Amino acid sequence: MDGVHDSLADLVAGRKSDPDWWRGAVIYQIYPRSFRDSNGDGLGDLAGIAERLPHAASLGVDAVWISPFFPSPMKDFGYDVSDYRGVDPLFGSLGDFDDLLNAAHRLGLKVMIDLVLSHTSDRHPWFGESRSSGDNAKSDWYVWADPKPDGTPPNNWLSVFGGPAWQWDARRRQYYLHNFLASQPDLNFWNPEVREALLGVARFWLDRGVDGFRLDTVNFYFADKELRDNPALPPESRDASIAPAVNPYNHQDHVRSKNQPENLEFLSEFRALLDEYGAAMVGEVGDAQRGFELIGEYTRGNGRMQMCYSFEFLSGDGLPAEKVKRAFERFDRVASEGWACWAYSNHDVVRHATRWSLSPAAQRSYLTLLMSLRGSVCLYQGEELGLPEAELAYEDLKDPYGIEFWPEFKGRDGCRTPMPWAMDAPNAGFSDARPWLPVPDPHQALAVDAQEEDPEALLHHYRRVIRFRGSHAALRAGAQSAVESEGDALWFTRGEGDGRILCAFNLSDRPCQVRTPPGEWVPIGRELNGGAAVENGILRLGPWQACFNMIGKPR
Repeated sequence: MDGVHDSLADLVAGRKSDPDWWRGAVIYQIYPRSFRDSNGDGLGDLAGIAERLPHAASLGVDAVWISPFFPSPMKDFGYDVSDYRGVDPLFGSLGDFDDLLNAAHRLGLKVMIDLVLSHTSDRHPWFGESRSSGDNAKSDWYVWADPKPDGTPPNNWLSVFGGPAWQWDARRRQYYLHNFLASQPDLNFWNPEVREALLGVARFWLDRGVDGFRLDTVNFYFADKELRDNPALPPESRDASIAPAVNPYNHQDHVRSKNQPENLEFLSEFRALLDEYGAAMVGEVGDAQRGFELIGEYTRGNGRMQMCYSFEFLSGDGLPAEKVKRAFERFDRVASEGWACWAYSNHDVVRHATRWSLSPAAQRSYLTLLMSLRGSVCLYQGEELGLPEAELAYEDLKDPYGIEFWPEFKGRDGCRTPMPWAMDAPNAGFSDARPWLPVPDPHQALAVDAQEEDPEALLHHYRRVIRFRGSHAALRAGAQSAVESEGDALWFTRGEGDGRILCAFNLSDRPCQVRTPPGEWVPIGRELNGGAAVENGILRLGPWQACFNMIGKPR
C-alpha cells in the first residue's frame, strides 16, 4: 500500500472513529465486468473502476460494493471462487486493487467487497484435495454424502439454478452438495477448520484496508446435519422472488438446505473479527418465505450482522403503495430490532425501470421513497441513469441461468450490460473493443456525459435526493412511524420531536391527497417536491410527487 495511510493502525483508527458509518449509508454496487474497461479487452477491470470512482463519489454515496473479482473459472462470473486471496488476471492484480482502494479512500468512499463463503469453485484447491479421497486432510471440507441404496441422491434438495442440488463424483463415489451450479460445491460449515479458514480470508482483506463485506447467500452457510428432506410448499405459498416460476426450486420449503440456526454463531464470530477493524457487513438473505424474519434474527443486537437485505423490493411487477405498507407492517412485526438494506435493482434481477414499467417521473418518485426509508440503501450501477433492462438475443447470452431456462426466463445478462459513459463514443465509452455483452442502443442515449449536460436528467435527481438524505439525521438513521397508505398515497414520519419529517408520496400518475398527522408542518426540500405545503391538515400531491415537511410548533 502507498502512503495514503501511514499504517494499518492509523487506517483502523480512522474507521473506528465512526463505527456506525453504515447505519443509513448509501452503498453503490459495481459489477466489475461491466463498469469500465481500461485495457481494451472488452471486459471491465479494477483499473477501470478506479478511473471512474469520481462518478460514484459525485452521487454522494458513502461506499462502493464491488462484486467478486477473485480468480475464478467464471462459470458464474466470479461467484465461483478458486482463490479467495487473489485477483483474477481478467481484472488486474492485487496492486491494482490497492490502487483502487486508495483512490476510493481519497474520495471519501468506503470499500466493501463481495465475499462468497457458502461455496467455492470446483477448481479451488480445497475441493481438488477434498474430492481426491475420503480420508485426506480436507475430505470433510465440503458436504459429501453417500447415495441412497438405489444410487439416487441422499435427499430431495434442489438447486437454485435448476435440477437436483447433488452431483455424483466418481472419485469418491459420493454425492456433493451444490445449491447453485454443479461447479459450485458447498463448503461444510460444520467443520471448524472451514470456518477458521474463511475468517482468515476476511482478515486478509481487512488487513489490506477494505471497510467491510457484502456476504453472498448468507443464509446458505449451514445445511441440516442429518440431510433431511425439505417439505413441499403448497402452490399458494410459492414465490418466484428467489428463482423464476419455471424453476421447481419454488416447490419446496427450504428449511433443511438453508436457514439453519447455527448460522448465527458463525456470524457472531465474523462480527467479532470485523469489530477489531471497525468494519461492517451486509448480508444477502435469499429466502422467499421468511426473508424479513431472517433479517430480524441476523441483525438483532450488536453481535451479529450490521445489516441485511432481502428480495422484498427486488421482485414483482410493481410496487404500489399498499404493497409497501404491507411489507413494513410485516417488517415491524418480525424484524423491528433489525436493520435492513433496501434495494430495487442489482446484478441478479431485471432492472426496476423495466420490471415495474416506470416512466421517468415514476423513477424519480420511487428513488425519493427509497432514500426516505429507515435502513441503509444499495444502488446498482446504471440505475442513476434510468437504464432499462437490455433485450439480448439468445446467441449473446453468457449467463448459464438464462441459457438453462430460455426463453421463459432470460437470465441475468440483461441487467449486466456495460455502463454507458459517452453517448457518441463506440460502445458508449465502456471499451475500445467489443464488450463481453453488447451495449443496447437505448443505453447509448442515456450515457453519463449526456445526462451531465441536461439539468433535468435523472442523474441529477439522484444526486439531489442522496444529498438531501445525508443532510437530515432523521432520514439517515431516525425512527420511522408506521407506514400508511390510502389509494396511491403513501406516507410516514422519520425522526422524533422537533426534527420529525413527514415523508409523503403519490405513487401514481393521478393527483391524490394525504391527511397529515397533527402538527404545524413546514415544507423542506423544495428542490425535490416543488414546495407542496400542508393546508388544514391536508397535503395535496400531483402525479408522482414526493413531499417533505418538517414539524414546527405542535398544535
